[in-house]
Amino acid sequence: MIKLMSLIIGGTLGTLARYGMAGASARLLGNNFPYGTFIVNLTGCFLIGLFVVLADTKLSLGPNTRLLLMVGFCGAFTTFSTFILESANLIRDGETLRALINVIGSVILGFICFRIGILAGEAI
Repeated sequence: MIKLMSLIIGGTLGTLARYGMAGASARLLGNNFPYGTFIVNLTGCFLIGLFVVLADTKLSLGPNTRLLLMVGFCGAFTTFSTFILESANLIRDGETLRALINVIGSVILGFICFRIGILAGEAI
């Protein structure tokens, strides 16, 4: 039950933070570029990096706190941060080729899948 509550609380806070930061970015910087998503993604990468160090070495955070911060908050704030963490972990583990495949494949295949989704939606 504690794990579930950690995810719910972290996810709720991450969602609200994303909504607030993306909206504030658009108001301050305009809508001619996806500044909100860009800033949220970069902020999420910073935060998950910070949380990894705090969880593993500085504060030795327990599993429920890790769930709240890294899975709940960062997961709801931006999945891009998790994508970067997983890619960095592959590099750390000596799996540079797999990391490159993950990064390049996710971006290129993501665009392809997006386009296929558009075509499927238009065909309905």
